[in-house]
Amino acid sequence: MNGRLKGLGVMLAIIGLAFIAGGGFAYYKTDQGAKSLQAFSAAQNVKLSYNEAGQLVDRGKPEGAAAIMSLLTNDWGFAVNTADLNPNDPLVNTASEYMYQMATISYHTLHGSATVVLDKDVTAADGTVFKAGTYEFQNDGRYFSGFDRSNPIEAGAREQLWSGTAHALIGELGVGAVTASALQIGLGVAALLAGFGATILLTGLGLVWATRAQTERVKVPALRPATA
Repeated sequence: MNGRLKGLGVMLAIIGLAFIAGGGFAYYKTDQGAKSLQAFSAAQNVKLSYNEAGQLVDRGKPEGAAAIMSLLTNDWGFAVNTADLNPNDPLVNTASEYMYQMATISYHTLHGSATVVLDKDVTAADGTVFKAGTYEFQNDGRYFSGFDRSNPIEAGAREQLWSGTAHALIGELGVGAVTASALQIGLGVAALLAGFGATILLTGLGLVWATRAQTERVKVPALRPATA
């Protein structure tokens, strides 16, 4: 029986070492990804703005940053990690910072304005006539799909407000946010594998130690009183 338990302990120890090695590999690959993301973020050199009091600001005003944060947390339901918003490290390189920057671009687009010029009268499909002239269009929180393209003024404003640049920046920031989140998950997986492996390893070594101690007790001869 002791031999079987000892063999089981050895196998558990080997399996534990394999899990620890897997955790180390997962950490290695995650660390590579984190360094690559950091290098990309540094090359982009996009930074958040803070005032002297350490408050997040937009165009110099904390109220603007609060409105953007409301869009991010309330409208989009994103859970911001406030520890990522560090005035001593304003570089955008974490999931929360990427998402906040995405919300910044979206907020100013959602509340931006555009000047639309109609060179000639335009008759819409429903018969409405839009006279030639210059029109100031104020976006009232409409996303790209919320504009009426049959309306030449809205159609023209949409192309200006939700430009290819805005879409590209939002898409790029979204990739950064997902990458940063995936790297955090990678660290968690690495820690889980290493912890599970260490538990199995200790269990296996404990079985080996227990069976060895039992074997040593069996080998010790019992002391008998001397006979007359």
